[in-house]
Amino acid sequence: MEVFVSRRSRVSGPRACLALAVGAALTAPLALTAPVAAATGQYTVTALKFTVQAGGRTCTVDADLYRPAGVDRAHTAPAVLATNGFGGSKSDGSTDAVGKAFAARGYVGLVYSGLGFGRSGCLISLDDPRIDGVAASRLVDFLGGTRADDDGTKADFVTRDGRGDPRVGMIGGSYGGAVQLATAAVDHRVDALVPMITWNDLSYSLDPNNAVGARSVPGAFKWQWTNGFYLIGEGLPLTPANLDPSRVGSGTCLHFVSDACDTIRTLNSGSYPAAKTGPLLRYSRSVSPVSYLRKVKAPTLLVQGQADSLFNLNEATATYKALKSRGTTTKMIWQSWGHSGGRTDPASGELNLVQGNLETSYVGKRILAWFDRYLRRHKGVDTGPSFAYYRDWITDPNGTYATSSRLPALSRRLYLSGDGKLVDNRRKVVRGSREYVNGPLPTSHSENSLAGMAGLPDPAPYDTEGTYLGWTTAPLTRSVDVVGAPRATLKVVSPKTEQVQNSGDAADKLVLFTKLYDVAPDGTQTLVHRLVAPVRVPDVTRSFTVSLPGIVHRYEAGHRLRFVVAASDDAYFGNKGVKPVTITSAPGNTGVLELPVVRD
Repeated sequence: MEVFVSRRSRVSGPRACLALAVGAALTAPLALTAPVAAATGQYTVTALKFTVQAGGRTCTVDADLYRPAGVDRAHTAPAVLATNGFGGSKSDGSTDAVGKAFAARGYVGLVYSGLGFGRSGCLISLDDPRIDGVAASRLVDFLGGTRADDDGTKADFVTRDGRGDPRVGMIGGSYGGAVQLATAAVDHRVDALVPMITWNDLSYSLDPNNAVGARSVPGAFKWQWTNGFYLIGEGLPLTPANLDPSRVGSGTCLHFVSDACDTIRTLNSGSYPAAKTGPLLRYSRSVSPVSYLRKVKAPTLLVQGQADSLFNLNEATATYKALKSRGTTTKMIWQSWGHSGGRTDPASGELNLVQGNLETSYVGKRILAWFDRYLRRHKGVDTGPSFAYYRDWITDPNGTYATSSRLPALSRRLYLSGDGKLVDNRRKVVRGSREYVNGPLPTSHSENSLAGMAGLPDPAPYDTEGTYLGWTTAPLTRSVDVVGAPRATLKVVSPKTEQVQNSGDAADKLVLFTKLYDVAPDGTQTLVHRLVAPVRVPDVTRSFTVSLPGIVHRYEAGHRLRFVVAASDDAYFGNKGVKPVTITSAPGNTGVLELPVVRD
């Protein structure tokens, strides 16, 4: 099958790092005249330009229209709208794959470079609904037939639910995932969403504090991920020819809105004085779905990656619960791959849109069903269970996903004993105290966050003796499947922290890192997906609860589960000054680890 192209003006844009858009960008972008994998129909591709007003600036939006053969005013079709992940453009193999894949299946595709990326103008504003959402809404106007592109091209061939109301869904990953929620919050004409590997709250994503109920207290700065994206964003205006002046800022940042620039600068300072902490949290949260999900009404299929230290499973879970609580039709899938890797080979049964396996992958079939139901209005289509998750211990690609009508509950308790054991009954807890001390430099390693993108080496996770405490179960007599976010309730003693924690600078509070290892019979330790839970303790004189990142992991029979509290992690900023920590255990008063176990 040949793809027909009109008004050819496509240029190659920056590559979406680490598969930030739908599918893993593991192959070079396909040429416009190349056959499309798994195609079932022909289509034409037309390059479009739109001039829109967004955030007080005039922005040019660069887009491509994918029109299936036979679709016209008398034979309309619903539309799919998509944009790139951070650092990408409409031309990325994983972004234009959306237009190709859905046009080949009879949908009108409109794929565009997000504001500040590729050849689209204006500054990067972190998917602000008032800017990025409004810009995307203007493209919905085009699909609805109420506006033309800058050359006068109009779309009168998209199925409509009313005047100016096109039948349109959105799909995309990471930066191209959050923009869907931002668009749906400002434009209720959007009929269906499939946000993939994206965030719920950037203040948690970039500066996570996993202490439950402590959202007003900053966390530990995720400096590797944040600065990697910052450098990508700052370099973008220098790469395209004919630089658009709207892409150059007037403040201290070249290519970000000033509030985003101020946020990054504050995080990098390592200090959180009261005058800065409020605005820091307020801005990053204000442009995040957590602040506007109440306005999102479109049916939403959330797809999140288990291998993802940037936007972990807790982010999708928070969005899922918020939408469900407001009556929005919502379902969620936890797939293998995310920003930190995972399986993208079609043989594994996982979605790889670039390789065109929508019909043969579990996630792909769920996406097709979602759009069949809410865009084609095939009411008899089964859109699947409320919750599904990938199991990497299953070898049959047809059986890797398990499903459930609800999220697993915390169902098993383990207790921290003073002798370093993790026991299943309080009566087994041995009375005792143990201490660790942080050093001036990080002494624990979970990951090099940008290893996959920059080709950096990434040694196995480790902790340095004397700078952490661990508690380990006896060898398991049968396998245990943990699905969800474990929780730990802890009480620590840290006199040096207690003396300074109310100084007015949140950086004086104690920072620690909790995590779960799988210990094999030979002693080999595996940090599940290299995930850790940073905590800035609100008050060391009180007990606190930590929500660890969600995991899907089988602890095999003969293996041991190990819970660790560490003083540092080199992917994050840590403690200010040396702060010795003591953790005491007694049968009636000890730390508790709760696990969402679905099989034991």
